Amino acid sequence: MRIERPSPGTPGLSGTRDTQADMADNLRLEIVTPDGKIYSKDVEMVTLESVQGQIGILYQHTRLMTQMVPGEMIVLKDGREEFLAVGGGLVVVTGDRVDVITDMAVAAESIDEAKAEEARQRAAARLREKLADEEVASVNAALARSLAQLRVKRRHHV
Repeated sequence: MRIERPSPGTPGLSGTRDTQADMADNLRLEIVTPDGKIYSKDVEMVTLESVQGQIGILYQHTRLMTQMVPGEMIVLKDGREEFLAVGGGLVVVTGDRVDVITDMAVAAESIDEAKAEEARQRAAARLREKLADEEVASVNAALARSLAQLRVKRRHHV
């Protein structure tokens, strides 16, 4: 899907802009997981699920720090949407940056549906056992991560 954004000061939905102007309207999105920095690119928009609900972040968004919940992140880059399954984490937004620290981030095309389904089944089976409170939280988090991957993969059929 290609989405056109209006040019600043230009009426209508499309217009010509030079590369320098395009860069000025972009956000730097950086996603860090326990495996390291897995995403660091200039993007036009980020949409994610926070504890307050779904939020969209554009260039010059007001400063914000929020908790991200497991689900789908949509990244608009070069007019195209990229879909990622993400786990819980922390999101910090400044005027020209979105920094995400999360326990999981997987591009839709990289999700192994069979492995995600297997992880979901394991977590569901563990929840039926008698677990300590700490274990329940850990298993619930694993279940949420696997469900996020399955939703993204099945929704986008990539």
